[in-house]
Amino acid sequence: MTVLDARALNRATLARQYLLARGDTTVPQAVAHLCGMQAQEPQEPFIGLWSRLSGFQPGLLDGALTARAVVRTHLMRRTVHLVTADDALAWRSRHDTMLRQRVLGTYRRELAGIDLAEVAAAGRAVMADQRPRTMTELVRAIEDRWPGPPRRALGELLVAALVPMAQLPPRGLWQRTAGVRNLPLSSWLERDVAPLPADADDPVGQRMLRRYLAAYGPAARADVRAWCGLAGLPAAVEAVRDELVVFRDERGRELLDLPGAPRPHPETPAPVRFLPAFDNAILGYHDRSRIIDAAHLGLSVAGHRTVLVDGRVTATWTVRERQLRISALRPLTAAEREAVHTEAQDLTAFLDDGIERIRLDVEG
Repeated sequence: MTVLDARALNRATLARQYLLARGDTTVPQAVAHLCGMQAQEPQEPFIGLWSRLSGFQPGLLDGALTARAVVRTHLMRRTVHLVTADDALAWRSRHDTMLRQRVLGTYRRELAGIDLAEVAAAGRAVMADQRPRTMTELVRAIEDRWPGPPRRALGELLVAALVPMAQLPPRGLWQRTAGVRNLPLSSWLERDVAPLPADADDPVGQRMLRRYLAAYGPAARADVRAWCGLAGLPAAVEAVRDELVVFRDERGRELLDLPGAPRPHPETPAPVRFLPAFDNAILGYHDRSRIIDAAHLGLSVAGHRTVLVDGRVTATWTVRERQLRISALRPLTAAEREAVHTEAQDLTAFLDDGIERIRLDVEG
């Protein structure tokens, strides 16, 4: 069985994430290919798409959001994701159990004894007038029936788990500051969330697995679970195993992949790329060693924006007081410094945020 080292896996990830070469595709097509983009920080998907798509301009994502082609909603790992309307409707029911378990795991004591079906029905009744509401407004409308739990616990149960919700624009629009206003997905998208099939077959899980491998493979089962947070995908893996090719990594883990998916030569040159906070190119795996060193794993989960040099996380970056500051995590060669600076100049032009200086701090 072919063994793929970390560099080979890195180049495969970069190719599929549009980070080896920028893609020439629409925003909805890119978001669909990436299986969504983590978006709890509303401005970060703009940076992620700029680093991935040729000619990307903020208005393209704004237009997709306002046209309801893409939507912000709680989905994978109970995190707000930017996904296409089709994927939100197709995948939401598959995530129901996980979403409820994660909210209940966070607020188990506060929500003990609550009848989830009754809370969900009350929430849907309040939202039946199709008026967007903040979480606080929604909780106020039902809290007389459940006066015990804290508002935060009851609100997250409703908005993040029980009633599939969309976070409406202007939340998530370019350089706009706006609070979260919720509306049921079915109302915002004018289509119903797809129900799960009554039988044991799991076509949704199988399609999700194929889509994940197209954007993240080759990958282990643990990687798939880390990406989506779902526990029930082993059956989906077995159902499509005959369609897949199998590799091993250097630790002996089984890696699954689609037969025709890109797996570039490990020595393929990789350009500098600036990634947003919580980018799924890093967080979409259980084993992130293909793209980030163990010593720096905490950066991604803490929300640091990162810079890829030769395909790996090599620096962090921030914008403060009209300065784009890049902090290298290792010494950079002269050629690497020049490449980072060149990409940083393009980034400042995209951000158009009055940035007057690029500062590169190099360790060592």
